[in-house]
Amino acid sequence: MKPYEINNMIIDDDFDSEEYVTAEFTHENKDYSITFKKGDLEIINAWVFKDGTSLPANLADNIIELIREDVKKRI
Repeated sequence: MKPYEINNMIIDDDFDSEEYVTAEFTHENKDYSITFKKGDLEIINAWVFKDGTSLPANLADNIIELIREDVKKRI
């Protein structure tokens, strides 16, 4: 079983120069969002949602890599 669950994925291709992929997921009973450049899946930002606000997320490298691979398969 995966240590996270992707709940939603948005592919934003309306930007002039770059396309982005945002994955919203749950990990350890917390909601997160992580955005990658679509071309090379370089991480742009990651957020954790808590008490109605968003804060920069501090995710382990292995979780980011697992999500990156999952996103790669889905696009």
